[in-house]
Parts: sequence; structure tokens; C-alpha cells
Amino acid sequence: MNWRKWNRWLHRELGYLFFGMTIIYGLSGIALNHYVARHWNPGVVSRSESISYPSALHRASVDRITIEEILEMTGERKNYKQYYFPSDDYLMIYLKGGHINVNLPMGEITVTKVRNRAIFSELNYLHYNKPKKLWTWFSDLFALALILMAISGIFLVRGKKGITGRGGLLTVIGILIPLVFLTIYLWL
Repeated sequence: MNWRKWNRWLHRELGYLFFGMTIIYGLSGIALNHYVARHWNPGVVSRSESISYPSALHRASVDRITIEEILEMTGERKNYKQYYFPSDDYLMIYLKGGHINVNLPMGEITVTKVRNRAIFSELNYLHYNKPKKLWTWFSDLFALALILMAISGIFLVRGKKGITGRGGLLTVIGILIPLVFLTIYLWL
């Protein structure tokens, strides 16, 4: 068997084996890019609503009864964890799956509920290598497979559409694009 058949075989088999990983890293990579650029968190969904307390509050007057009133007003009694004062004008009540901010002088209550975003939360869990252990080794194997697929891929096509023709030009352009961005963002 000549080297081209081995090359095609390697490229094909690695492509099939790591199809799922490619989709995982591709989707979570896009989501993470937009998290940084747009302040969108792909891992969680956050929803807030505001209500008003009947009167202004003062830190000294807030006690367990006041906390229970706020929890009752917001319907969050069963989710209560604890509370604290980040400053004299603000009260923070921690909940299972969210929190309540209270602007004491204004009597404004903001309830923020947080839950995991379906699919993206799991994809990011894998992308950030949170499982550790065997997942690290599998991810390293995937990275090595990507390198092998990239190298074997440039030799799949022969002739003017292959690496000695248009494919070579596209390969050089593909190498230059990240270098241009590095030059713009790091070195200028």
C-alpha cells in the first residue's frame, strides 16, 4: 500500500473518530468567542425582575422578619440560603439558583434567577476541561488528531488543486491570517 492510501485512510478514520469532538469544540468555541465579545454567557441563562418594597429600608432595621417579608414578596422563601450587606445601602440575599439585590434607601428589589443554558453548559464543561483526569488525555489525543488531519488533509488532492497549486496558496493564506492578527493585536 502506497503512502497516499495510508494518508487517505488516516485522514478518513481520524475524521470519523473525532467528528463528535470537532462539533463540541466548534460550537463551544463560537459560544465562548461571543461571551467575551458580547458579554453573553453561553453557560447560563439569567433573568431579572424588579419589584418595590412598600417603604425605604435602613440597614439597622433589617432583621430576619424583614428578610422573610422580602422572600415572601418575591416567592423565593424555599430557595433562601443567606444574606449579607455589601454596603450600608445594599442588601444581598443569596438563593438556590439566583440572588436578590435590595437597594435599601429606594426600596427597589431585583430578583435574578440563574440556570444552566441547555447544551452550551455541557459543551463548555468539556471545552474548559473541567472533568480533568481521562478527559485531559482524550482531549490531548483529539488535539494530536487535529494536527494529523491538517497535515494529511493538505496531501489528499494532487495537481493544480492540491498543495502544489491552489491548495498551497490557500495553505499559505491560512498561515498568514493568524500572523496578521497577532501582528495587529500584539506587536503594533
